[in-house]
Amino acid sequence: MERSEFKKKVVDYAHSIGIDQIGFTHAEPFTEFREKLIDYHRRGYASGFEKGSVDERTEPRLSLGSARSIISIAVGYPNRLPDAPKSRKGERRGMFARASWGVDYHTLLNRRLARLEDYIKSLDPSIECRSMVDTGVLSDREVARRSGLGYIGKNGFVINPELGTYSYLGEMITSYPFPPDEELIDSCGDCNLCVDRCPTGALVGNGQLDSKKCISFLTQTKGFLPDEYRGKIGNRLYGCDTCQQVCPRNKGINTDHHADIVLEPEILKPELTGLLEISNKDFKEIYGHLAGVWRGKKPIQRNAIIALAHFREESAVDTLKRVAENDPRPVIKGTAYWAIGRILGDRALDYISERYKMETDEAVRDEMLKGVQEVA
Repeated sequence: MERSEFKKKVVDYAHSIGIDQIGFTHAEPFTEFREKLIDYHRRGYASGFEKGSVDERTEPRLSLGSARSIISIAVGYPNRLPDAPKSRKGERRGMFARASWGVDYHTLLNRRLARLEDYIKSLDPSIECRSMVDTGVLSDREVARRSGLGYIGKNGFVINPELGTYSYLGEMITSYPFPPDEELIDSCGDCNLCVDRCPTGALVGNGQLDSKKCISFLTQTKGFLPDEYRGKIGNRLYGCDTCQQVCPRNKGINTDHHADIVLEPEILKPELTGLLEISNKDFKEIYGHLAGVWRGKKPIQRNAIIALAHFREESAVDTLKRVAENDPRPVIKGTAYWAIGRILGDRALDYISERYKMETDEAVRDEMLKGVQEVA
């Protein structure tokens, strides 16, 4: 079978199993990306969540010795939430970023890649394959760019003409020499909206990101959130969509045809106080299928507390007091005390003063003082 015919069969099958876009590239090293990656680390922009060394991230044959080509896939996801519940006084709600809507995208993409691999091997059993989704060492975005699925925007996302930036990306390294696709030559031009609107100034231009300033990264950390960012995350429980929401290339795009991406408004925009005392079992049952809870319950609860402080939600104070007094985790306890101070202001002084005598953890005590001092 001719390589072009083989490729067409793979493309047609990919589309039949819910892969919106598919592209192909060679398996030679990502030389230009290597230099960007070295500079990224040199500037201290890395989040620490990245997998693999610079060599592993830029040399496909370190992942599959027989590699001759790479297949990149994109599955679009929705960015509008029908019937979303309103966030009202007395019932404030948080928000999961759009990439976390529906089943965990790792599961969704790995299922498609597994079916694609089975199909390829049914055509030629000798072909070797290795698939990756996000947690692999290769850069999903760089593979997609070189495979012609889009160009890298100033917000760091792959911008595809049909999907915009709202797509999940994955790739498969193969030992078969698929004919490569041409790269998409495009740019953001003079548009700088994403850079200008980034709440923390994390976007530094030319698609570069200072990950440690990025709200998406910050919402996934487990320690106390740095003071300078607490007023920036608003009601975000996981992730941040600002740089995608303002992108003109996303105008009119809403990919909502995938049956396995089920939107659950009450879960994706949950009532905040209900998250604070939820059991591990209930949390896992209700939210465990979301990509946004991969770090567990603690970051979500911390972010929910900060969101209640953002709203100055007085109806949550009794719950926050129970959490502050009874939760054994210093980050949750301390953040709850801080939030009480932020919400009540001077009215929290007597309560904080009394509880300060009982708390022994220095980090918690610092948060207690910080909460009332910030509104003094």
